[in-house]
Amino acid sequence: MRVGILSLGRTLYSTRRLREAAMARGHEARVIDYLRCTMHVSPHEPAVFYRGRRLILDAVIPRIGSTYTFYGTAVVRQFEMLGVVTANHAGSIVLARDKLRSMQVLAREGVDLPVTGFAHSIKDNQGLIDRVGGPPLVVKLVEGTQGVGVVLATSNSAAESVISAFRQLRADILVQEYVEEANGSDTRAFVVGDRVVAAMRRQAPPGEFRSNLHRGGKATACRLTAEEEALAVRAARTVGLDVAGVDMIPSQRGPLILEVNASPGLEGIEGATGVDIAGAIIDFIESRLAHGGE
Repeated sequence: MRVGILSLGRTLYSTRRLREAAMARGHEARVIDYLRCTMHVSPHEPAVFYRGRRLILDAVIPRIGSTYTFYGTAVVRQFEMLGVVTANHAGSIVLARDKLRSMQVLAREGVDLPVTGFAHSIKDNQGLIDRVGGPPLVVKLVEGTQGVGVVLATSNSAAESVISAFRQLRADILVQEYVEEANGSDTRAFVVGDRVVAAMRRQAPPGEFRSNLHRGGKATACRLTAEEEALAVRAARTVGLDVAGVDMIPSQRGPLILEVNASPGLEGIEGATGVDIAGAIIDFIESRLAHGGE
């Protein structure tokens, strides 16, 4: 099998592990800077060229950064035109990157989420605050990643100030209920295909409510309940992802989905759990190829 890992950093942990896992199983694996790919869009002879040479691959694993979602997913879509197996489809990556749209899709399918509000005019700030249950509440940039652009507002005046400040920057934001009983913890479930292959509990450091590992959160391996596992797989399926990091928090009404990630990092969860997640992804692609790409 000829595998292309679409990544801007060949030394990044996740990229390295995927390449190692593919090679350990006897496959040819190469890291491809997707920004150096050019596409020949034609109904008769579509192609992808990399540094001037036509790429012939059996499968690709997209590791598309949020900054380059448009171009990166265009490259993935071109491979799909060629019949190349992809770990995640381009359309699902785009959907997962749009936090508001993905939450709307999840809510439409009955997947439970924290109560979330979205509005355009600053004249509607108070109504937005009231509809999510009032402070404390969380204000999130729609385009934020790794906890960046996520603010906890503990009073009505603080919430109004934060919302107004983001609006003045013409930033799209979500206003979300703060689930106090989560106590700064969440769970990352790593879904591959139709199962959870690993899970970790993340705990925010003292004085912080964001549990992201990039912000000092601590991760430990955990076992999901049957309800949590089914919810994680359902959320990934609803967004259309076969490889996904599904973040959820505990609440009095049961686990709630926070986000479904299309390019989840491997370092934190492999380190916390000891699970060979990169190998599980390669095994999944092998299975998909064996079944004709389905």
